[in-house]
Amino acid sequence: MTERGHFGTRIGVILATAGSAVGLGNIWRFPYMTGQNGGAAFILIYIGCVLLLGIPGMVAEFIVGRHSGANAARAYKRLAGGRPWQIVGYLGVFTSMIIFGFYSVVAGWCLQYLYVSLTGQLHGNAEFVRTYFETFSTGALMPVFWTVVFILLTHMVVVRGIRGGIERASNLFMPTLFVLLAVIVVAACTLPGAGRGVEFLFRPDFSKVDNSVLLEALGQAFFSLSLGTACLCTYASYFSRQTRLLASAGQIAAIDTLIAVLAGLMIFPAAFSVGVNPDSGPSLIFITLPNVFQQAFASVPGASYVVSVLFYALLALAALTSTISMHEIGTAFFTEELRLTRSRGAWIETCACIVIGVVCALSMGAVGGLQLFGRSVMDFCDFLTAQILLPAGSFATCLFVGWYVPQHIVRDEFTNGTAVSTGLYRVWLFLVRFVSPSCIVIVFLHQLGLI
Repeated sequence: MTERGHFGTRIGVILATAGSAVGLGNIWRFPYMTGQNGGAAFILIYIGCVLLLGIPGMVAEFIVGRHSGANAARAYKRLAGGRPWQIVGYLGVFTSMIIFGFYSVVAGWCLQYLYVSLTGQLHGNAEFVRTYFETFSTGALMPVFWTVVFILLTHMVVVRGIRGGIERASNLFMPTLFVLLAVIVVAACTLPGAGRGVEFLFRPDFSKVDNSVLLEALGQAFFSLSLGTACLCTYASYFSRQTRLLASAGQIAAIDTLIAVLAGLMIFPAAFSVGVNPDSGPSLIFITLPNVFQQAFASVPGASYVVSVLFYALLALAALTSTISMHEIGTAFFTEELRLTRSRGAWIETCACIVIGVVCALSMGAVGGLQLFGRSVMDFCDFLTAQILLPAGSFATCLFVGWYVPQHIVRDEFTNGTAVSTGLYRVWLFLVRFVSPSCIVIVFLHQLGLI
């Protein structure tokens, strides 16, 4: 069995873990939610939810991972002492594999759009763009091809190990992502009429804030930071003893929020400059924005081409930083539990997720009857993980760390063996024991439509 690796630098810890949180949701969901729910008012509420739920939950998963120094399943098992709590670790591994499978389908769409943008094929009116996406996404060959390609790209990074693969890739991909995002933001904000989009995003409108908005902000904070997937636990198992868990969680949450806000500055100014009110989800990035970029930059020769290529390169990078962390969860599990080399453990994860991804891709319309409980396999996997497994895993982790794990272990991990953060530790422990579980229950009930 291959010896476990560790992150080599503090910046590597931050960029790799932030990369696991930064993904397509930052781009296709957060800006829309912000614009529709009070602009800056929503952002302030979201930040409050990150402080109450996101950061405490992240630190709880960090504690389990770093103290155990093992894959997610073994980490919970070691701290559980043979009690049923170890199920939480296995749940995290299972959840991450499902997410990796169906997420790679959407990531594959990004690669297809990057390709057709580079070759100049994504050019036409709004109806052409809509028809193109519907035809492509429901096809059999190309969605499967790009899904497999994306999973193999992820495999190529993870199989190289922690420092040589994940850390090195994160140190390259995350700064590149920031540069691409900054270039498009500047281009979008200099368009005629872009100020209306900036105002729509940032103008605080507290009249729109109601219980529904509060719940949406709470849910966005929960899902945006990858809580409940076991990726935070797995990455923390590679942290050094010198890594300050609370500070790292705060920095990761700040990077994740910053990218989401910048995504809004990329989308809304361009959309408002051509009189389009953006929606959310896949239709935003695969139907609405291609047409927006063509119209907004039509007056500058080649500009729409360049922006489109940069945008889909940005999306592919954002997706890749997330799938790397998902792949690592399963790779660490198979490598350590089956006592395999890292290469063999990574291939088991890759092959399993290719099967999931291919089935999800085909269920979008290419093969009729690929459904579970009245949903396409793709939609069912999304529903199962987002609305049931993730909240359940995060809720159990808060109870496990807050009430079951011996407090001398929790305190030592939180404070890094010092008394400097004792006051913060008490506040954090209160949040993990009482506030965060309550928030997760509220999110869970809201996702199911019960409140």
